[in-house]
Amino acid sequence: MPEDSIADDPDRARLLRDVAEEIRGESSERKQLANVLYRTSDVYDPDESTTPEEVIRNVKFILEVKERGGLDR
Repeated sequence: MPEDSIADDPDRARLLRDVAEEIRGESSERKQLANVLYRTSDVYDPDESTTPEEVIRNVKFILEVKERGGLDR
């Protein structure tokens, strides 16, 4: 495995998803953070083919949407 790759770790993926569900709430900030955690968990999920680079791009998109005030704008 290359040094910069991340090993599949279903337990870590599940933990990140559990934390995401626990912190998700009504505020947009809580939803945003939960989305970032959930997306990050995909890196560790053996059933997903997500790379850290894809997560970074997705997180940037989430933050840009938040900065613009939502998807409707």
